[in-house]
Amino acid sequence: MSFLVFLHTHKRKNKLKLLCKKSEKLPPQITPAHHISWSRCQQNMSVANVKNFSTLPDHIKDFLYYRHCRHFPMLLDIPDKCGGAEGSSDVFLLLVIKSAPVNYDRREVLRKTWAKERLQNGVWIRRLFISGTTGVGFEKKRLNTLLKIEQRENNDILQWDFNDSFFNLTLKQILFLEWMERNCPHARFLLNGDDDVFVNTDNMVEYLLQLKDNDGRKHRFTGWVIRYVGPIREKWSKYYVPVQVYESESYPPYCSGGGYILSGYTALVIYNMSHSIAVLPIDDVYLGMCLAKAGLSPERHGAVRINGLRVPSTTADDYDPCYYRGTLLVHRFLSAKMYYMWNKIHDPNLKLGKIHYTLNTVTVQSRVR
Repeated sequence: MSFLVFLHTHKRKNKLKLLCKKSEKLPPQITPAHHISWSRCQQNMSVANVKNFSTLPDHIKDFLYYRHCRHFPMLLDIPDKCGGAEGSSDVFLLLVIKSAPVNYDRREVLRKTWAKERLQNGVWIRRLFISGTTGVGFEKKRLNTLLKIEQRENNDILQWDFNDSFFNLTLKQILFLEWMERNCPHARFLLNGDDDVFVNTDNMVEYLLQLKDNDGRKHRFTGWVIRYVGPIREKWSKYYVPVQVYESESYPPYCSGGGYILSGYTALVIYNMSHSIAVLPIDDVYLGMCLAKAGLSPERHGAVRINGLRVPSTTADDYDPCYYRGTLLVHRFLSAKMYYMWNKIHDPNLKLGKIHYTLNTVTVQSRVR
């Protein structure tokens, strides 16, 4: 129990320890994670000449110093997760879940609930947690050991040796997309989300199967779309992005990073676009930038509720399973409520009342009186 308490109360370290990969072509039968040699990524000291650089917060300075670093050694890899590159078309829905090493309890609940690997409506759902490293010294070693134990038991973690921080979420996305191109290029659809979202994967499979083009070979990027916003310039904000990082006062349309659905085709387009776009610390905005560069747009779906559900009455229970039976995704959930909700919506004795949801439109309708 003391170790679990430690996991929940440890202090995160913000100092980046970055490593860069040497360019090296390998035979296809060799797993890159185990056979590529690595060298330490060097600071780009020229960014110190940027106007007003000295006035920036330390985490912004660190980001700019190492912004160019995109390649890191893999600590945990599963190259055959999708049945090999050629067999990856058998994966209908790949669940890609962003999770920090410390979030053991969240991963365990998801494995038992909506992220359970299974055959659903005749198609396969597969699961991956993507992670970096946290802490230094003994703390980092303990958390890495925890992930190794989980990997032996569940075979569902990709981990790279970079600092798993909010400003490195974009890096995590790029590294995953690189892995996907190499090991799972033909997966039809992906659910990309946080480890604290509730996803009705039963409904998600049903929704995707109903699509006219359900082979994943055409553009799809669906979620809670945010438009007509720009970078936050206030230093106190978690989302602070100064002009030294992003000059424009507007962001392209993007889907909130809590969770969204995309086709395999679109995932690889985003990866290709990322090669020519400087990393932005806000990962969902960065993916929107990649879409815009490719001439593509995100699409809104009303059953994706990033800000939670709005129940029809102040006296109603926010966690009444009737409200969640027809959703696709809701952000955010504590682990205990996640477990409760998943089991309740699958209760054959659940009385649904008069709630109606339309999965293949952009609206969610409630007929509760």
